[in-house]
Amino acid sequence: MEINDTYQTIAIASEEMLFKEKGSKFFGYAFPIDHEDEVKPIIEDLKKQHPHAVHYCYAYQLGVGSKISYRANDDGEPSNTAGAPIYGQIQSFGVTNVLVVVVRIFGGVKLGVGGLIAAYRTTAQMTLETCEIIEKTIDESFLISFDYKNMNKVMRVIKEKKLEITSQEMEMDEISGLPIGKFTIKTRKKNAETVFSIFDLMFEIDIKII
Repeated sequence: MEINDTYQTIAIASEEMLFKEKGSKFFGYAFPIDHEDEVKPIIEDLKKQHPHAVHYCYAYQLGVGSKISYRANDDGEPSNTAGAPIYGQIQSFGVTNVLVVVVRIFGGVKLGVGGLIAAYRTTAQMTLETCEIIEKTIDESFLISFDYKNMNKVMRVIKEKKLEITSQEMEMDEISGLPIGKFTIKTRKKNAETVFSIFDLMFEIDIKII
């Protein structure tokens, strides 16, 4: 069975987008994120940019397939009038690892439930429309440990399989006094099983999944 190991996300953070409705201003922002803990600092920064705003509503999605996690936050607006329409646009654009924030400055006229849903949805849509959407791969990482004398064997596989070395170090073995190499390598998920098997079968080379 073919493994789907790609996903779509946005290349960089969006420019500020402004949508106006009956005096209220809705400022839209989109950010590429990899972890949930990136959300709070971004919201705090937007609160500093817009100290007079009354609502900082957002939605995000992380992961793909069965490992998707998401959140929609109305931040004081009536239930499901802000976070849900924002999240709907993330789904509509087919992107993940994305945070979309809409900051509202109240203009004195209540918009009603329908008006709020439309305003937050439109702002999120306009914001995502300005973003460059790119395709990324889902990768897996391994730690390879080997005697220095086996460096050429390891490098040959890395070159043949077009693997990415994300970190490397050499240290002296306490028992033998000989240098030992430790490489962290990365490959696409669909190639991970093959790469693991190649190194696992090689003599004097140890591989672990990170």
